[in-house]
Amino acid sequence: MSKNSKYQHLVASNRKLAKQVWGDVLDPQQVRSLSEITRYFGFSIAMREILLLQGGWYVTHAGLVRLAKRRYCAGIDVEAVHEFCDPIAARWSFKATVYKSKNGKGFVGHGDAAPSNVSSLVRGSEMRVAETRAVNRAPRKAYGIGLCSVEELGAFSSAPKASAVPAPSNGHPSNGNGNGQPRLRDQLCLLIRQYNLDANLVKLYAADFCGTATLSGASRELVESFISHLASAAKQNRDALVCKLNSYVQPTVEARS
Repeated sequence: MSKNSKYQHLVASNRKLAKQVWGDVLDPQQVRSLSEITRYFGFSIAMREILLLQGGWYVTHAGLVRLAKRRYCAGIDVEAVHEFCDPIAARWSFKATVYKSKNGKGFVGHGDAAPSNVSSLVRGSEMRVAETRAVNRAPRKAYGIGLCSVEELGAFSSAPKASAVPAPSNGHPSNGNGNGQPRLRDQLCLLIRQYNLDANLVKLYAADFCGTATLSGASRELVESFISHLASAAKQNRDALVCKLNSYVQPTVEARS
């Protein structure tokens, strides 16, 4: 059975779920790319193996490890690169080698992490982040995966169990889903930094968009919708978005004499 026919059902499933999750920012080219990625690699959105971020598809640690298993990977060796490690400064570097077959040539990938390139949410876990990044890069080389991995992005850095897509739930909007998925707060912070937006004004806009007194009172589904809206607005016309945010500036109340 060819890869195309083997994953045909998964292609349809991924396209359907992608439209449900990212429908307001998903364009035809991204759908076509998703179909080709699925046919060749068999990544599943439902299994949190692939994520749409800022118009591009990103693979996750879970997706890479499962792909290696599906392709009968013979093993992955990981070791610290001591000359580039500084435990006191929390700087770590690892080298990972993936063996596609028992006697085959290994494919090497390196990963590093330090307080300057990881999310504040995982400060203190730089060693684990560096190991995960190394392990991610090696199979990407071994199996010709042109997608960057989520864990290699500083704002999405997390422990090795990082996952793919914000799945709908009834949990608090700032939390993950219990499977290590990137938190909505991380996604929002990434957009704020990327487009140099005022964080406080974004929060006010988000609460207004969600129809709640504060952002923390909104459901995950509403927050996900706002993040997609914000990403689209910033990409299309940042100046117009900034004007919109400035409308939430609180007027200064002068003290009475």
